[in-house]
Amino acid sequence: MAKATTVAHVRELLDAVTDPEIPVLTIAGLGILRAVELSDDGSVVVTITPTYSGCPAMSVIVEDVRSALHGAGLDRVEVRTVFTPAWTTDWMTDDAKEKIAAFGIAPPGAVGSIPRTILCPQCASTETKTVSEFGSTACKALMVCNECLEPFDYFKAI
Repeated sequence: MAKATTVAHVRELLDAVTDPEIPVLTIAGLGILRAVELSDDGSVVVTITPTYSGCPAMSVIVEDVRSALHGAGLDRVEVRTVFTPAWTTDWMTDDAKEKIAAFGIAPPGAVGSIPRTILCPQCASTETKTVSEFGSTACKALMVCNECLEPFDYFKAI
């Protein structure tokens, strides 16, 4: 049984854990990895916050966190899910927003900002419209570009 040496080491191990619904995003980049704590006895507590309370990916993420740490020899792992404060897209890193744009999903703007024009991730046109407030997952809306005519997801600012 290995003992985690630092919080930074554990966070580095967790950088391999991705969101099962958007695999180009890590849980850290997505902002759901809230905290990592180490105890003197070598146990690790990882705190995560779901993107929304009914997120079906959370059970997979919890298992992936455990697997990543167990795979590094860290056997005493607790994953805590907390709902307050509620997750917000403001917790996403700029790098994560760039990655989802490259993946074909329009990234969110700042929460509470004046409604902005959503750029098409395919052609960067501002001529886009909402088809449905609910896309492939509850945190995304379905959009379409009036220029290239491609449909795309928009990660809603919440």
